[in-house]
Amino acid sequence: MRIPSGIELHKASRTLTLKYGPEESYTLSAEFLRVHSPSAEVQGHGKPILQYGKLNVGLTQLEPAGNYALKLTFDDGHDSGLFTWDYLYQLATRQEELWNDYLQELAAAGRSRDPDETVVRLML
Repeated sequence: MRIPSGIELHKASRTLTLKYGPEESYTLSAEFLRVHSPSAEVQGHGKPILQYGKLNVGLTQLEPAGNYALKLTFDDGHDSGLFTWDYLYQLATRQEELWNDYLQELAAAGRSRDPDETVVRLML
C-alpha cells in the first residue's frame, strides 16, 4: 500500500497533489477524480456509469477515512466515494491511460465534459 507523504488541495486550480517522498508527485484534477470516483453512483454495480459535464467541478473538502482512504467532497454535491490509498495511487500512476479511455467513452456516447454543451450528431 502506497500512502502519500503529503496531500495538497488546490481549490483555485481544482487539483489535488499527492506526494510520495521527495521525488514522486502527482497532480490530479477534480474532474478526473470525480469521473473516476469509486462510489456506487459512478461504478454502478459492476457496470460503470459514464459521468459527463464535470469539466468545472471542484473539490471543496477532503477528510481521512480511517487509516486507509480519503473521503473527497466535490462542489456538485458528490461525496459518497472513499478513495483508498491503493486506488489513489492507481489513478495517479495510470492517469494518462485512464483519461484517454474516458475521453473515448465520452465521444462514443456523444457526451461532453462541458455541462453547458450538448453534442448533436447529424445523420446525413
